[in-house]
Amino acid sequence: MNTSHPAKIFVDGQAGTTALQVFEFLENRPDIEMIRLPDDIRKDDDARKDAIARSDVTVLCLPDEAARQSAGWADLAGTKVIDASTAHRVAEGWDYGLPELGADFRQAIQRSARVANPGCYPTGVILLLRPLVDEDLLAANCGVIIHALSGYSGGGRALIEKWEDPEDNLLSIPFSAPYALTSVHKHIPEMMRYTGLQTEPQFVPRVGPFFRGMRVEIALHADWLASSGQGSAASIFELLSARYRDEPFVELRKLDASSSDSRAFDPRRCNGSNRIELTVCEHPSGHVLVVAILDNLGKGASGVAVQCINLMTGTQETQGLLADSC
Repeated sequence: MNTSHPAKIFVDGQAGTTALQVFEFLENRPDIEMIRLPDDIRKDDDARKDAIARSDVTVLCLPDEAARQSAGWADLAGTKVIDASTAHRVAEGWDYGLPELGADFRQAIQRSARVANPGCYPTGVILLLRPLVDEDLLAANCGVIIHALSGYSGGGRALIEKWEDPEDNLLSIPFSAPYALTSVHKHIPEMMRYTGLQTEPQFVPRVGPFFRGMRVEIALHADWLASSGQGSAASIFELLSARYRDEPFVELRKLDASSSDSRAFDPRRCNGSNRIELTVCEHPSGHVLVVAILDNLGKGASGVAVQCINLMTGTQETQGLLADSC
């Protein structure tokens, strides 16, 4: 791509929460020219097709079916696409937009015309577990249980309206609310594909009375780790530290049994940034708890989309993204 001129970026679905955060990350960048449609035509097919065709990269912040339609228009126009929906995350012909998975993934994003943005929950799960599976610290057929908590913005406009409805008064509840307890969550195929897990994990997501922020917790039993002959909190921490040493948006923490900071696992710790914080907690019995904290609208959605925009347009990957410590 010719970097002497600003890259033209269009966000299809520009009124959504992820889209608004993309705009915030990209504002005031001289290397970016945003294509925005007036509100009265932002849903008009002809206007959207034209904007997609005029852009260098289009970001799809749409429901799955609409994203498939827009991706088809981009194919016809020869426009690069980043799809923030779940429509293409395990689809053939699409590259997975999580650069921290390694050099092969980062290079694929740089060359790609079709990038699927990772899901917010899977980002934490994958970055915690993929290195352990790769190095046989955790068996791929292990029955992992994942507990996760998100701010209510993670469910899009419908969930935001539900939680902010004064009649329901959900924001006053002093606990988190589990959901999808009796269904296979849409993120499961993505989690399995990119962690390398061969056994479907049990995924228990919850929503809390706060707008944004996310915490993913995975408890690793001592027996699972002992079976590898090398699993311990120290070895897991060393492995994750080595794997992500050069990643500007990944921070590692290690907590032991004496740690007592009540705010250490605040799911809002990384809000407003593109960072993800990975913590390894050791237990006297040999169990290990691994935790990821990220902003579901930052590293979990729009932040990583901007990382991919940067890579796809030949810009420094960290451009326009907050790299402050969580």
